[in-house]
Amino acid sequence: MESTSDGEEAPRGYRRSAGSARGEARRRDLLERVTDDLAANGLVDFSLRRAARAANTTHKVLLYYFDGADDLLGQAMFRLRERRIDNGLAATARGHSTLAARVRAIWPVLMSDELGLRAIDQGVGLMMYDPARYARLAREGSRQYLPPLLAICPPGWSDRRKLEVAELILATMRGFLVDWRTTGETEGIEAGLDALVRALEREEAAEG
Repeated sequence: MESTSDGEEAPRGYRRSAGSARGEARRRDLLERVTDDLAANGLVDFSLRRAARAANTTHKVLLYYFDGADDLLGQAMFRLRERRIDNGLAATARGHSTLAARVRAIWPVLMSDELGLRAIDQGVGLMMYDPARYARLAREGSRQYLPPLLAICPPGWSDRRKLEVAELILATMRGFLVDWRTTGETEGIEAGLDALVRALEREEAAEG
């Protein structure tokens, strides 16, 4: 992967426009365009100039709205995960009344490359390769994914029980994704998913 900084730094005293509604709208538009590029092309060879081409602007304009390439990349990765979460929650809302059914509905969404799975996987790899620099690309994932999983747990459960089950779901599905991305096989994953669903059904049937 090439350097993400292009050797550019924002000029000292550069005015950001976060306080302006118009400026914030422009920042969101740029971020969406860069996020679309990451979803389609992944993180390899990411740079400010590539991001600028994707956003139909210049790298200097990006430096006006973002604190360098790493900041832009981190925000775009966060936005990729938001999209996946939104689509996953939409899938759970389609007539699925149990936690087990909701989790099964989420799995096809998580496997979709259209939602930036390749880029997210690459972000995890970069974090493992250089955690000091790239921790933000993946570490925030747990903080994003956990609240939606807690939210789909039965409302009558205690906070502790929700946390235990949500962490189990998160860790298991991460393992499934790594297995699928590294082997390309789904038969074993489907068997594991069936086992997870049965475990959740038993958990839901247990007295709370």
